[in-house]
Amino acid sequence: MNLVKIVLIFLVGSVFFINNAYGHGLGLDATTFDFDGKKILVNVEIPLYFEKTENKKITINVYDKETGTNVENITFLLAVFHNNELIVSDHFFAPQGVLSIDMIPTQETESKISGQQNSFGAWYDTGTQPIQILSPSFDKGGLFHFEIEITAIDGATSMLEGSKIHVVDVSTVETSHYKEEDTTFQITSYFDNISYFDYKSDENVVEFEMPFDWSEQNISHIPVIHEEVHFPKNFAKFLSPSYVGKVNGIDLFKSSVTIDDYSNESNRIVHFVLLQDHLKFLKNELKKSGDSLPESIKFTLEPSQTAKFPLTSFTKNEEFQVDLSWDPIVIEPQKNVKFIFTIRSGATGEPLRQSTYDFVIIQNGKEIHKKSGIATVGGGFEEYAFLESQSGPTIIKFDNIRGRGSGTEFGLVVVPEFGAIVFLVFFVSIIGVLVINKTVFSKIHFR
Repeated sequence: MNLVKIVLIFLVGSVFFINNAYGHGLGLDATTFDFDGKKILVNVEIPLYFEKTENKKITINVYDKETGTNVENITFLLAVFHNNELIVSDHFFAPQGVLSIDMIPTQETESKISGQQNSFGAWYDTGTQPIQILSPSFDKGGLFHFEIEITAIDGATSMLEGSKIHVVDVSTVETSHYKEEDTTFQITSYFDNISYFDYKSDENVVEFEMPFDWSEQNISHIPVIHEEVHFPKNFAKFLSPSYVGKVNGIDLFKSSVTIDDYSNESNRIVHFVLLQDHLKFLKNELKKSGDSLPESIKFTLEPSQTAKFPLTSFTKNEEFQVDLSWDPIVIEPQKNVKFIFTIRSGATGEPLRQSTYDFVIIQNGKEIHKKSGIATVGGGFEEYAFLESQSGPTIIKFDNIRGRGSGTEFGLVVVPEFGAIVFLVFFVSIIGVLVINKTVFSKIHFR
């Protein structure tokens, strides 16, 4: 993992979404110890994706923060938990300040350690005999909780009297699939394993749940929780201009629930992104009930029928912004529709005169209409009347804007002329990607 992407959500008049939100301690977390007047940094890293990694390893690096060099001959007590269950708790020795532990999935009910122990009983890598932890917990990803206590450096233990336990939480990406009503929902969790999922067809509501510690200590070192709900774009019943998101029955801010129709050609992705301040707000709301805090976080997602024009979409490189509205709002076959648009600078928002473009309509993955044009004053309109056979989910694309090869897309549903389907529209408003390298990301988690 050379790069880590992290999401920030801003609410400044409208929702600005930064793509590919990642979660707290995703693949890497760190903590800082005070020792003999020095700051010692301990990084803990595990694979980002268990399902894509054959050789799973826990890698622990111990640094002197001032010099940036590894701390040699260090012994620490390490406890590893998954799903609130203890996997192992034992002493480990890192002569070069780097500890590598193989994570071996097993069908056995109990976990165990394999390898070599030194004269003090601490496990260490001999170079020919690696340290292995065999556990059934390594079959699935999710949240791994580490408790670390340094017990000796270069044989010096007296200086470490009163050394406290430091906590590190590292998440792996967990993907779950659920077959519902001839369609498949996917939940991608960047925090912990999903313990429950249900699509309530009669209410048209998605619910899913995962374990969560609502304590202040836990929330204080979580910069973001990110969950994704994936479903096919042709599942018209669940398509909506926007969604109402809830956590444990409490309405979320609009900025916490964001639609992404650009990242995947076949599926819509709805992102739940909860920043630390959101978690604190939710906790305070939960406490108002007078009940004890729950031991889980339950997400609810349901369509909203509110559409606000114009819809806005940015090109992937953020060079251009396209605003789009249409008239009439409810699009039916055999009725002329006017698509009204403005092409703007992605940086300034100013209309771009003399902008060339390709206006494209796609249904079922096939192009049913294409027309090239020039927006002389930066905006204009295109007209199209759908055939009786052209109802259902539809993609509107503006391609090759100003001859640069980049474009945007919007989605809508063409309502059958005599059908009972309500008007639905979806949009994407992606303004960019904030990429932070691993070194910077680890600093976010220093405690």
